[in-house]
Amino acid sequence: MQEELPLTFSPPHQIAPAFVATAVKKAAMPMGSFFLYSVLGGAFIALGGLLSLMVAGGVPGLGAEFPGLIRLISGLLFPLGLVLVVIAGGGLFTSDLATVPFAFWQNKLSLQQVFRVWTWGYLANFVGALLVAWLLAYQTATLTKDPWAGFTKQLAIAKISAPFGVVFAKGIGANLMVCLAVWMAAAARSIGGKVILLWLPVMAFVALGWEHSVANMFFIPLGMLLGAPISLTDLLLNNLLPATLGNLVGGMIFVALPYYMLWSRKSAEANQPTNAHTAVPTTHTPIEKKVHFPHSINPS
Repeated sequence: MQEELPLTFSPPHQIAPAFVATAVKKAAMPMGSFFLYSVLGGAFIALGGLLSLMVAGGVPGLGAEFPGLIRLISGLLFPLGLVLVVIAGGGLFTSDLATVPFAFWQNKLSLQQVFRVWTWGYLANFVGALLVAWLLAYQTATLTKDPWAGFTKQLAIAKISAPFGVVFAKGIGANLMVCLAVWMAAAARSIGGKVILLWLPVMAFVALGWEHSVANMFFIPLGMLLGAPISLTDLLLNNLLPATLGNLVGGMIFVALPYYMLWSRKSAEANQPTNAHTAVPTTHTPIEKKVHFPHSINPS
């Protein structure tokens, strides 16, 4: 009889309960700790955006002749942000749009806790993104001269000029890819595997020009700092509102819901492996107790 080889990744029935544990742990964090954790998440995403602007914005001639290549360059560099969030550790509102519903649907979080995690995570991400935009992009004069300033302002103006429905649809696509990246990275059992699985979907959504609300908390305010004719109303209503709603649909409806239906707690327990080295606890974990994550999960 042929010996069954051990899996080199965690299968879905292990990832789903770990998503629940991630949400429960965040809901149990003291407010100050969770806010700081999410400030880091927003700052990390902004650092990926800053890198992509610096490189892609520095080759205007190439961009004029090969616009698709510039999008690819941006896509290759921007995923640094999500890698930092997952590997170094940080809270990200958009990935919470997928993890938190898993716990709520299994009655491990209340509706109040859901909105607490989402609201404070969103605001803290905004603070972190603004901090990087003002301190590390503007005060350092990294992007204050052309061609970088012109490239950044043009990008920001384009983001607030699209119709509501277009930004909403692009927001769905962006967070579909981000949440799939986090889901797949949770399956990886090595740092290298996590990085690759985080990189590819995020590269795709950036190259496709889709809208990620936390990234836009960096891109658009930075364009405003550099002189782009954009008002606060433009930022909030013309981009962040439709992008955020689209991100909600992309993360919760397109990722969390189908995977919850496929790998709910009941099905996870039915398929629970007996190997102590790979098992993931699927019993209800009281919020006040410390949650231990399996070795394959580094929650964002």
